[in-house]
Amino acid sequence: MNARSALVLAPALLFACAAVGPDYDAPAKDVPPGWREAGAGLAPGEADLAGWWRRLQDPVLDGLIERATRQGLELREALARVREARALRGIADADRFPTMDLDLAYERRGGSENTPLGGFVPDSDLFSAGFDTAWELDLWGRVRRSIEAADADLAASVEDARDVAVTVAAETARNYVELRAFQARLAVARRNVALQEETLALVRTRFDAGLVGERDVAQATSNVESTRSRVPSLETGLRATENRLAVLLGLSPGELTAELADSAPIPVPPAEVAVGVPADLLRRRPDVRRAERVLAAETARIGVAEGDLYPRLTLGGTLGLAAEEAGDVFDSGSEEFALGPSLRWNLFDGGRLRQRVQAQDARAEQALVRWERTVLSALEEAENTMTAFLQEQTRLRSLELAASEARRAVDFARTQYREGLTDFQAVVDTERSVAALEDEVALSESGITTTAIALYKALGGGWESMAALAEALPAGGSPEERRGDIDSAAGDPERSYP
Repeated sequence: MNARSALVLAPALLFACAAVGPDYDAPAKDVPPGWREAGAGLAPGEADLAGWWRRLQDPVLDGLIERATRQGLELREALARVREARALRGIADADRFPTMDLDLAYERRGGSENTPLGGFVPDSDLFSAGFDTAWELDLWGRVRRSIEAADADLAASVEDARDVAVTVAAETARNYVELRAFQARLAVARRNVALQEETLALVRTRFDAGLVGERDVAQATSNVESTRSRVPSLETGLRATENRLAVLLGLSPGELTAELADSAPIPVPPAEVAVGVPADLLRRRPDVRRAERVLAAETARIGVAEGDLYPRLTLGGTLGLAAEEAGDVFDSGSEEFALGPSLRWNLFDGGRLRQRVQAQDARAEQALVRWERTVLSALEEAENTMTAFLQEQTRLRSLELAASEARRAVDFARTQYREGLTDFQAVVDTERSVAALEDEVALSESGITTTAIALYKALGGGWESMAALAEALPAGGSPEERRGDIDSAAGDPERSYP
């Protein structure tokens, strides 16, 4: 290599080791050392959230969630976005390599007779074959930043799929609990209708005996029909919840009717839920992890934009064969070639490229703000669900006591009415109270379970143990074999983000 070549290549070798744009540093956010809520029902130990729905001890629910995470349309769509991101990452990676095109051509040439040389230029044939190649040297790291952004995009799509899986599991569980709650409330309504019909029969007997007036019969009839009127709305809610479950599983409404026709108890959550500490939440929740990866991608794209400010050096060449006769194409002397570098540098564009850099810098800043907002929203959601979980348990204890006492009051009122010691209004009031309180008890029982489900979701658990998700996002092999693979880009599921 002569001195002139060394002077030309030295800057290229120097800058080939660097990359334009800022290097990414994971963001940090101060979070409280512990949760505000504390009390019976929330354990301070490390949260164990893998397969949290199994803690509800309902095999039917386990099967529904397994099917929803395997065949649900929302997760299938999210996994398709992952495949798209993998392909786009491959496109970005391909820019590191030269391109080569094969060109085969035949051309028949003829001269115009209406030119000074008309008639003197004979018609001719041209056969040609050759290769065209071009390779842009990534002097400033623009391509490397593009690959870095594509890696982060791929990781973000993986986290998005995990977030969808967590949401699908929680929505399936919540709707299943609501379905069981509707069944329980229907049973309560029908039981109270039957009890009130017994009271109506008693009133009619006393009316026929001339012991009471028509007002008591009218009040008893009104009480029965008022309670009976709740049944159609509960049936409607039951059917809508059943249909929603079917759609979550990727089925047509009505396909789960036979499977869920038999009533079953409302699933009961464990006595205590281990919630860990806020810092654990940020490492687990897929939406927080996704927001961090989006920030990484937008930061890398600043380098891509800055790379357009610098010259691009491309090595290009053509190697081919050309002849007038097809039989002469491969003879010696038919070879033709062109080799050489080309340099392209935008010298003036009215500031367009610099404005693109500033625009991308603003996008990165927006991504940082979104990450911070996602963190705060995650903490808020967790705190709110913890409060709801504890307070609903307190509410249920009061409702159960109130319902128990209301049932006793009904017995007293009926006895006193039968003995003529009180009017029928006392019976009506106590029976209405029982019907309303027993319905509230069923609602509160389901409310405790649904808030527990919301708490598990807020803590970001569940995606680690989903078999369908693990199959769709494979890992394994050497680092080179895994280049461009989903988990290679997404990183270790337990990676720590500040």
